[in-house]
Amino acid sequence: MSMQDTASSGVALWRLVADGIERGIADGRFAAGDKLPGEMEIAETYRVNRHTVRRALAALAERGLVRAERGSGTYVEAQRLAYPLRSRTRFSEIVGADGREPHGRLIEASDDVATRELARELGLKAGAPLVRIEAIRLADRTPICVSTTWLSAELFPGAGNVFAATRSMTKLLEHYGVRDYSRGATRITAGIVDATDAARLDLPLGRPILVVDATDHDLAGKPLVTKHSRFAAERVEFLVENG
Repeated sequence: MSMQDTASSGVALWRLVADGIERGIADGRFAAGDKLPGEMEIAETYRVNRHTVRRALAALAERGLVRAERGSGTYVEAQRLAYPLRSRTRFSEIVGADGREPHGRLIEASDDVATRELARELGLKAGAPLVRIEAIRLADRTPICVSTTWLSAELFPGAGNVFAATRSMTKLLEHYGVRDYSRGATRITAGIVDATDAARLDLPLGRPILVVDATDHDLAGKPLVTKHSRFAAERVEFLVENG
């Protein structure tokens, strides 16, 4: 059946294009992480205009099947990352166990001061100097979360430079002699991505996020870092484990 015949039956052309691409994903022609053909090639394949292709790709992105990267193209989304939340939570280990390559990308490191809430979490006095680290965490090339991390500037001087070099919070703590640590209480809430995080996570505006607030302690129970992380809800599946 041609596109024209199907369109005359009342099925929108963009839906036919979207369904065709989805079948390609399902049967393995387009694997997770693959770059889809360009808009022009898709348009020629389905004998439609580029506006129709854009609408089809937008519909697939809304369903979390593909992701558009500015200036690069459209990529097939990987399956949701199974992300255990437990006393020992390590992003690199979780991503590696899923067969993907973990990456960290520093957005900004800056000086900050402890608010009452941050001081309580870190066991410091209000107004104590802090280091604030904004970073993106990725699995392969897919952004998973944006995190804001605070550390004591007195306990971890130059932490921003260390993270820029190591791109890992675990390696940063190892640099300061912390060989192991554990997660304290974790709070999870739902939200809608704002414009800044949407750009960082390659998400359309209005998409849901999962917000995780947590503090890590050394083995003696002393607070080390506290984090405010925003996860792309369509890319992760949290599993809460005991112990």
